[in-house]
Amino acid sequence: MIPLTPALRRELRAKAHHLDPVVIVGQHGLTPAVLKEIDVNLLAHQLIKVRVFTDERGAREAMLERICTALDASPVQHIGKLLVVWRRSPEPSAEKPAARPAGTRARTKPGATAKEKAMAKSAPQARRPRSPLARTTARPAAPRSTGGAAGRTPSAQARRRRGQGK
Repeated sequence: MIPLTPALRRELRAKAHHLDPVVIVGQHGLTPAVLKEIDVNLLAHQLIKVRVFTDERGAREAMLERICTALDASPVQHIGKLLVVWRRSPEPSAEKPAARPAGTRARTKPGATAKEKAMAKSAPQARRPRSPLARTTARPAAPRSTGGAAGRTPSAQARRRRGQGK
């Protein structure tokens, strides 16, 4: 377990206030599958809430201790049936996969050789300029009205009333 300073514990409690429980410990207790799920969520989030459905406070405190010792985490808070656990994220490894340059895509044929695949990953994809007419021709035409005053402008209605038709 990592010892927490009071200032860090207060900061973590404030961050955990808005969190929802991500792991629920049910009637079977703290099984290896539940411990694995807690470990996965600690890797993803660092700070998680765990809901425990046990009525005995001593059993909940024992679960919190077992979680923290098994997963090398720190207990932040225990309120009622909620346990807040924190673990610092592991240091990133020195080896990172090489990222492709911006604006490139890897597109190859299903039966492509390794050399063709490497060429496709490194070659940037050219964007085809879009025609200004492409946007207007792709849209369906607006429905026309069948008559009546619904589709007319107020000035056209006034002209028709006065006998000055179009």
